[in-house]
Amino acid sequence: MTQLVWFRNDLRLADNPALTAACESDDRVAACFILTPEQWQEHDWSPARVQFVIAHANALAERLAELGIPLSFIHARRFSDSINALADHCAKEGIRTLHFNEEYGVNERKRDKTIKARLDDLGIAVRKYRDQTVAPVGEILTQQNEPYSVFTPFSRRWRSWIDETQPGLFPAPTSRGDRLKPERIDAIPEAFRDAPKPLVATGEDAAHNQLEQFLEHRAGAYKDQRDFPAVDGTSQLSPYLANGVLSGRQCLIAARQAQGAGGNQQGLSTWINEIAWRDFYVHILYHYPRVSMHRAFKPETEDLRWNTPSEHFEAWKTGNTGVPIVDAAMRQLRETGWMHNRLRMITAMYLTKNLFIDWRLGEAWFMSNLIDGFLASNNGGWQWSASTGTDAAPYFRVFNPVTQSQRFDPNGDFIREWVPELAKLDSKRIHDPGAKGGVIPKGYPRQVVDLKETRKEAIARFQELKN
Repeated sequence: MTQLVWFRNDLRLADNPALTAACESDDRVAACFILTPEQWQEHDWSPARVQFVIAHANALAERLAELGIPLSFIHARRFSDSINALADHCAKEGIRTLHFNEEYGVNERKRDKTIKARLDDLGIAVRKYRDQTVAPVGEILTQQNEPYSVFTPFSRRWRSWIDETQPGLFPAPTSRGDRLKPERIDAIPEAFRDAPKPLVATGEDAAHNQLEQFLEHRAGAYKDQRDFPAVDGTSQLSPYLANGVLSGRQCLIAARQAQGAGGNQQGLSTWINEIAWRDFYVHILYHYPRVSMHRAFKPETEDLRWNTPSEHFEAWKTGNTGVPIVDAAMRQLRETGWMHNRLRMITAMYLTKNLFIDWRLGEAWFMSNLIDGFLASNNGGWQWSASTGTDAAPYFRVFNPVTQSQRFDPNGDFIREWVPELAKLDSKRIHDPGAKGGVIPKGYPRQVVDLKETRKEAIARFQELKN
C-alpha cells in the first residue's frame, strides 16, 4: 500500500507537515501535483506565477526522486476535473491514505471537501494539515471565541501564541529507496507562455539562501529602508512564500534566531510583523469566505458608485496616468511580475480613490501580472486601499501620490529607471512635471485626472453611504 502526498501551495521538502506525516509510515510514499490551467486562468494566475510554479514543481520532482519518492504530474483542466483524475490515480496506484495541506479559498475548500467524500467512498483515508500560516487558522481567536477582524489585537494574540507554543519545523524526509528518474513538465500551458524573466532563482535551496542573505545583510535596516523602492531594502522572498517554496514558520523561526543572536531588534521585529500580517489575511480568508467571492469585507461598501472603467483604467494598467510614481510602479509590474509593497498601496489607492474604479478590477490585474500573487494578501491589500476591508485606510485619508513620491523616492531614482521619458528632469520636477505650468517632456502624458478634485469626489461618495 502507498501513502500519497498531494502537493499544492507547498512546493518544498522541509517543514511540510503533509509530507512529514506520510513519511512516518513504513508504507511506500509517492507524491502528485495536479495541473489545472483553466482554473488558474479563472483565478487570474499570471504567466510569471505559472512558470515559477512549474519550475519549482520540476525541481521538487528531482529532489523527491533522489529520495526514492516518485512525483506524478496529473493533467486536468479545472478543479472539477481534478477530482476524477485524482480518484483514478489513487485507485490505480493502490493508495491507502492521501495527505495534503489545506488551502483556504472558497473554490479550494469546496474541491477538498468533494475529493474527501469521493475517496471516503473508495475506502481511502484522507488526512489534511494546517500549513499556510504560522499559527494554524482557527487558533487565534478573541476571548469570546470569535475571529479577529482588526489586525492589532490579532497580532498581539498571535505573538502570545508563538511565545506560548514555540512552534517548530517539520523534518524533511530521508531516503525511502533507490534514486528514481523524475517525471517532468516540459510544456508550459499556452495561455501562460509569455512571462518576464524570473525574478528570483529556482529551488528550495535558493529560497533559503535568499532568506539567509536578507537576515544577514538587510533585515537590520528593514524598518528604515522598506518603503523606498529605489533601495534594495525588502526581503524579495514573496514569490517563494506565495507558492509555498518557503514557509512562514521557517521565516519566523529564522528571524527570531537572528534576534537572539543580537540582530537589530527594530528591523527584525518590523519584518516579523509582516509575517503576522500575512497570517492575518489568511485568517480573514478562512473566517470570512466572502472576501474570496469578489465581496467587500465591509458589506455597506458594496453600494459605492464606482466609475465605469474607461481609458483611465487602461492608462493605469499601462503606466500612462501622468503621475510618475504610479506609472513607474505599473511599468515595473508589467515588466518584472513584481511591485514594491509601498508602490502597491500607492497605485491601488490612486485607482480606487482618484480614478474611483472598483478595487476588484485592480485586484484581478495585480493577480494576472504578479509572480507572488497570493489571494489572501492581495485581496487584503486592495481592500485596505479601497477602504472596504479590515483595518482599512479611513475613506477620508487618501494618499497623494506626488507627496508619496517626494517622500519615498526623493531623488527620483526609481522613476528614472522605469519612466525614461522623465530621466533628465531634476529631483524636484520629476515627481510632478506639469506642476505650475511646467513643460512636460515629449512622449509623457499630462495627468489624466486632477488629484485634488478626485480626492474630494471620492470622499463625497463614501459619505453618501452614511446618508
